[in-house]
Amino acid sequence: MIIAWVLGGRGLLGSALCRALSRDDTSLFTPPERFCWDQGQKLSSQIAEAVQAFSSRAASAERWEIYWAAGIGTLSSPPEALAPETNAFSNLLRLIESDRRLSGMPGSVTLASSAGAIYAGSPDEIITEKTPPTPASPYAHEKLRQEELLNSFAMAHQGISAFIARISTLYGSGQSTGKPQGLLTQIARSMVRHKSIEIYVPYDTIRDYIAADDAAAAIVETLRSTRTRPHVLVKIIASEKPTTIAEVVSIFKRLARTAPRIVTSTSRLSGYYSRRVQFRSTVFPEKPLTPRRSLYVGVAELMAAERIAFARNTEDRK
Repeated sequence: MIIAWVLGGRGLLGSALCRALSRDDTSLFTPPERFCWDQGQKLSSQIAEAVQAFSSRAASAERWEIYWAAGIGTLSSPPEALAPETNAFSNLLRLIESDRRLSGMPGSVTLASSAGAIYAGSPDEIITEKTPPTPASPYAHEKLRQEELLNSFAMAHQGISAFIARISTLYGSGQSTGKPQGLLTQIARSMVRHKSIEIYVPYDTIRDYIAADDAAAAIVETLRSTRTRPHVLVKIIASEKPTTIAEVVSIFKRLARTAPRIVTSTSRLSGYYSRRVQFRSTVFPEKPLTPRRSLYVGVAELMAAERIAFARNTEDRK
């Protein structure tokens, strides 16, 4: 039996990972209480208590898996807002290291990283795992620090493997309303509410969109299906289907039979975004990622979910 713990299990990727792991008959661990991510001292004690509880549950398992999909930072976050997330991740690794049961049995730690942020400054037309990281934002630098922490941790503990999943642009229902991120979600919400949305990059900007459930399934499958993988694995998780913002707008227009109200603008964040991003994973090419849903279907699902959420919120306010 495998026991798995997803930190950030209520978020977009985290909830998708929980669904993917549940389909694999994995025993999912849930901490005793919800973490207070904005209270550093309390968060440290909560993580410590959770690691102890997870370790006790792992006693009856053959191996354990921890997925870090947590974080409150975004591309627009300043360095001081991002550091607590890295500190929490570092604290988690230290606690695993000091736990005799977890450090003494087979296990793995997976870090959800950001391909779009890490390679934002790359001049390469096609970006692969061989492309050198070219961070252009504090958020990207912080993600690289987290990757370095995990790499050092895994190299020091041969019984514990590491998987760094550099994920392209995620989308899906359930994205936090408190985070001003996720172009597809923001367009869907603005259309449901009959509002305009600002876009800070040109219409010919290329992105690689992947549904959260497809990304989660690929992460779990990659982690478990490749027995000959390196001790520290770095892999790009992407649809590998480049799409312009103009094409995204066209999809929404076809689905809603009306065009989204878009206002183009400039922002200090514009320099953090690459104009043309195309990803291709060269790690384990014999197991290519095949997204289960097209972008058209994914956007249709997103629109339907946002309509339901908007109707529910409207009803709750009555």
